[in-house]
Amino acid sequence: MTDFRTLLANLRRPRLLIRAASCGLVDYRRDRDLKRLLRTNPSPEVAVPHLLEEEARLEAIRRAGEVGYCVARHIEVLIALMAEVRLLPRPQGVV
Repeated sequence: MTDFRTLLANLRRPRLLIRAASCGLVDYRRDRDLKRLLRTNPSPEVAVPHLLEEEARLEAIRRAGEVGYCVARHIEVLIALMAEVRLLPRPQGVV
């Protein structure tokens, strides 16, 4: 099983991007925001891999300096990713 918490902790993104996403966590509403991002409202176990994939795509666009990059979308995906990882059950043996 993939440890999504470790994957999230190892993401290396600009500090301002992570800080903006962290600030947005307080306003995250799963029923509204996740449905807008994924067009459905799946369990955290299903949502996290999709959000990681979308975040990686946005990061590639950002690094390439493409015109289609949307920083607001990137922050929204990071907020959802951080929130959904918190909802995942803890692995056995971890305190």
